[in-house]
Amino acid sequence: MVRILVALAALLATSGLAQAQDAGQIARVQAGQSCPGCNLFQAELGYLDLPGIDVSGARLRQANLALVTMNRARFDGTNLSIANLFGGRFTGASFRNADLSRANLVGAYFGGADFGGANLTGATLSGAEMASARGLTQAQLSSACGDASTQLPAGLTIPPCQ
Repeated sequence: MVRILVALAALLATSGLAQAQDAGQIARVQAGQSCPGCNLFQAELGYLDLPGIDVSGARLRQANLALVTMNRARFDGTNLSIANLFGGRFTGASFRNADLSRANLVGAYFGGADFGGANLTGATLSGAEMASARGLTQAQLSSACGDASTQLPAGLTIPPCQ
């Protein structure tokens, strides 16, 4: 029985390591290289200019993308939960099927960005510019919050943040 418990503890310990950030992959992205499927957990990407980068399917959970410029970037299927996108520029970016749950999108610009199938549950969109964003639905926005300065496509509304 003790051997089984030791083996189980070792398995759990190594599985946790697989979820830690990958400094080499983060450095690649910071240098402007695409990295689809990479583990970028808690990556520091704030203030960088990363046009056209592809991080589809990556793990960017709790990452800092504050004031970043990532025009035409691909975030398809990316985990951006609890990420900070404050004031970032994402013109023409694709967030198809991305997880943006509880993310901070305050003051970010999403002109022409695609949010088809994205999860916005608990996301804060106060002051975000999304008037020309594509793929947004009322159901997505109803699970997020914003304010009077949040710009949305015609006919869509967002509940106020508490």
